[in-house]
Amino acid sequence: MLKVLIAEDEAMIAMLTEETLVDHGYEVCGIASTVAEAVALAKSHKPDLAVIDLRLANNGLGTEIAAQLSEMKNLGVLYTTGASQTILTATDGHARLAKPFRDVELVRSLEIVTELLSSGLASPPFPRGFELLSAATTPAP
Repeated sequence: MLKVLIAEDEAMIAMLTEETLVDHGYEVCGIASTVAEAVALAKSHKPDLAVIDLRLANNGLGTEIAAQLSEMKNLGVLYTTGASQTILTATDGHARLAKPFRDVELVRSLEIVTELLSSGLASPPFPRGFELLSAATTPAP
């Protein structure tokens, strides 16, 4: 059973996400609403996956969680966000799922991230609003 950390500051979304994941066989090791809470939970529970909202309580950014947990090489990171204009790259995590999303889209997105971790490949079908994060590119001089 894969362990998942949820970082989400909207209580209703966090509870629905937890319920969906538990119903689909995941173990939720904790819900955090701030960067500090998420990092502490991750360090104590060593999750396999993290579902991270981009904007958290206390003006925190989800990317700060991934940056502080960079030593956890096998942590799969899926961002859930309505902020589509935010640029995320593979250094931030593995994928992004646009809000609002359906339960099946969340579960399939985590399956894809898990597949990426184990094989380095992501097989379609990709859910609506799903995006793989790619390497950052620098503009040509």
